[in-house]
Amino acid sequence: MEFYIALLRGVNVGGKNPVPMAQLKTALEERGFSHVSTYINSGNILFASPRQDVIQLQNCCRQVILDRFGLDIAVAILSAEDYQRAFSQTPSWWNQDPQSKHMAIFVIAPEQADRLAQQVGLRPEYEQLSYSGSVIFWSAPKATFSKTKWSKVAMSTKYGNITVRNANTANKLLLLSRQLQE
Repeated sequence: MEFYIALLRGVNVGGKNPVPMAQLKTALEERGFSHVSTYINSGNILFASPRQDVIQLQNCCRQVILDRFGLDIAVAILSAEDYQRAFSQTPSWWNQDPQSKHMAIFVIAPEQADRLAQQVGLRPEYEQLSYSGSVIFWSAPKATFSKTKWSKVAMSTKYGNITVRNANTANKLLLLSRQLQE
């Protein structure tokens, strides 16, 4: 049995795309997932599954959400091992400066972090970026956030290929993924 983290894109934000986590937990359990738990209401799910193909798991989760809630929601899935491996390689600057925004940008397969980072670009005078696996670590001072390339991603076609979590949520999921494997 392999452990995974599913990160739903754009649910329960400002009243849009409502997906009650308790109902989603039940729906996933009905589809054969086990050890299902959720963290906060923004679409963070931890679970175990005998399936090991990430694309199959993404499609299954997406279909569950479509069937149960009538919403077509993109889902990033990482094995707990891949998540932990990525976060073992966080850059030294990430989540350090309290005057900066620190985000973990999860790239939704089949898109790739290196290719997406290259396509979006970077303004090094305003932002920092590094990636490991399918996770992009990004930071920028709050005062100059609007000048960054990555602050504009939400207005681009690339936005559908990612889901974003702040550093606090990403780190809490790291802790929960470790606990899940114990």
